[in-house]
Amino acid sequence: MPVGSRIARTVMLACLLCWELGSASARAQGLSLLRDSEIEDTIRLWTEPLFIAARVDPASVRLLLVNDSSLNAFVAGGQNLFVNSGLLTASDSPGQVIGVLAHEIGHISGGHLARTGEALRGAQTAGLVATLLGIGLIALGAATGNSEGAKAGGAVIAGGQSAGQRTFLAYTRTQERSADQAAVDVLDRTHQSSAGMLAFMEKLADQELLAVSRQDPYVRSHPLTYDRIEFLREHLRTSPWSDVPDRPQDVVRHQRMRAKLIGFIERPHRVLHNYYPVTDQSLPARYARAVAYFRLSQLDKAFAEIDRLIAESPSDPYFLELKGQIHYESGQVAESIPFYQQAVALRPQDALILTALGQARLQTGDPALVVPAIEALEAARRVDNENPTTWRLLGKGYNAIGDDGASALASAEYSLLIGRVQDVFLHLGRADRIYAEGSSGWLKAQDIRGEADQLAALQSGRDQ
Repeated sequence: MPVGSRIARTVMLACLLCWELGSASARAQGLSLLRDSEIEDTIRLWTEPLFIAARVDPASVRLLLVNDSSLNAFVAGGQNLFVNSGLLTASDSPGQVIGVLAHEIGHISGGHLARTGEALRGAQTAGLVATLLGIGLIALGAATGNSEGAKAGGAVIAGGQSAGQRTFLAYTRTQERSADQAAVDVLDRTHQSSAGMLAFMEKLADQELLAVSRQDPYVRSHPLTYDRIEFLREHLRTSPWSDVPDRPQDVVRHQRMRAKLIGFIERPHRVLHNYYPVTDQSLPARYARAVAYFRLSQLDKAFAEIDRLIAESPSDPYFLELKGQIHYESGQVAESIPFYQQAVALRPQDALILTALGQARLQTGDPALVVPAIEALEAARRVDNENPTTWRLLGKGYNAIGDDGASALASAEYSLLIGRVQDVFLHLGRADRIYAEGSSGWLKAQDIRGEADQLAALQSGRDQ
């Protein structure tokens, strides 16, 4: 292959790869996702009125919590809203988190993800044209022995790439301002102050002065110019809702969410000495310490903290869930079940707690608990059918009662959700030998096979 053609092909592949990385993040490749009922419930509670005010169907957007300490939130892969744990733990108030969520919802309601693709492709096209022209000058200079031609070609390539970058960055700055406007609009419509949003932007303002490698991703993906901060200040000067404080219940939810995340993510000794020392007897502090003691296997102290919380709030499902989790993960499986059952009674539509109850029942090894375990898991599946753990446990449960067909289908669903296409077809082969053609089980297998064929084609295309 001629040198010029090879370079051009490399540049084209780099452009395509850049766009692929920008859009395929919806699959959360390389991301560690967290699941927690309380935190997800809090974020849904805060986002639902914002979605409605923005005329976005709340059910159409998936909220995903990323286990990452950096301050970031982003929309990717369609209607997927990712929120980093670092954003939640570094925030000082619910208003700061709600302001960021309102901004990201502004991107969704404005259709910015699709338009970003168009802008990026336009910028790439401009850069690619300049690159190809520069390659031609380099090749001509090499053929004629003219070193000035090679220098000119290099300058054209550099200039074209710089122009493409400026074009795209100018577009993203426009998008950020548009999302800011949408955010303050929905905050006004829901009678909430934009002060938290401004406080978060001011928190990040100094980040722009840091080297790129030290900046939080939010700054790199959301160009933060001072005119955006001034826009928010001006809005606060004119909005009738500027002085509305955070609701007390939201403050409590934020404190609990932050404490729980810190308890599970930070090193336990830092939790106990730097964040929530024993001198702090607030509810969030005791919550975080219960988790930290549990992670240190100091179960007596962990139970002492969580039992005090339960005694004060016996109808709090999340305290009961945590006590069940401490028992379960400490090997006291049978002891965990009553607490999971109480939590389910308080939140009968909570898929994660239902799955935890089903798992505990299966893990006991008691044959009498297999069917109740399946019942809890089926209830969880009806609420959330995209949790791989639920399907994996259903496969195990149905296998335990000798229902090989249902076990094969559940295992196929599990393999499909985690992207193991070959395993999907292996389990479907088992189902084909069990279900008669035209039966409900056979029809379900065909539906799964169709989705697996699409995933296999997608994976094959990426490998090429």
